[in-house]
Amino acid sequence: MTATVNTEELEAKVKDMYRHVAQQPQDRFHFELGAPVALRAGYDADRLADVPPGAVESFAGVGYFFDLADLQPGESVVDLGSGSGMDAFYAAGLVGPSGHVYGVDFTQEQLDKARRIADDAGLAHVEFREGRIEALPLDDASVDCVISNGVINLCPDKKAVFAEAARVLKPGGRLAIADIISEQQLKDAIVCDADLWASCIGGAAQQEIYLQAIESAGFTIAQHRVNTYEFISDQARNASAKYGVKSISLLATTTG
Repeated sequence: MTATVNTEELEAKVKDMYRHVAQQPQDRFHFELGAPVALRAGYDADRLADVPPGAVESFAGVGYFFDLADLQPGESVVDLGSGSGMDAFYAAGLVGPSGHVYGVDFTQEQLDKARRIADDAGLAHVEFREGRIEALPLDDASVDCVISNGVINLCPDKKAVFAEAARVLKPGGRLAIADIISEQQLKDAIVCDADLWASCIGGAAQQEIYLQAIESAGFTIAQHRVNTYEFISDQARNASAKYGVKSISLLATTTG
């Protein structure tokens, strides 16, 4: 994309929106929240029932990728943009107490909620760190799998996000994510609109560019698929119809 968004304005709007998601998940947003959208996406009902309800109620994901991630007991995982922690807690159930899950987020209210839930549930192998997904607070080659759900589209520097994912992964590590992309290049008026970025529309990279950014970071894309995710606001629906804004899930691996 040649057009750019005001990053300070975008950060403020994203934090404001996801602060609201953490504190008042019962309110109306341009996207659905909670267990119904997770179940439609493909999350296992029994395993979802084991996730603390406080995390599930603020779930704002756009797809399912845990079948692609194929997490195993004892593995280490980092969730980029972990929010109130639903995917992190879901992953924790798959890697078990011998594994470790890190959640990284920059919205304090989301972090506070996720940490409180982890403490109350006694999940010592789940840890939430404040940070940015384009500058992860993790060591090199420290995790087996990177996951993320509907967050990378919010970041203006997607190449940096994928480079960081590659950096923290062990050789042969996996990137399993769901995100919003577009079939056509968005017009500049949309790309420069911080409100549309915060609504998961303005930051949707064209699919070819998005996949190229992953490959340029050193990944090999093993598979990707289109999800049945739908926006619920008129503005988001219109953009989806006009530009082919949609959700995809994908698996990519590092060499080694």
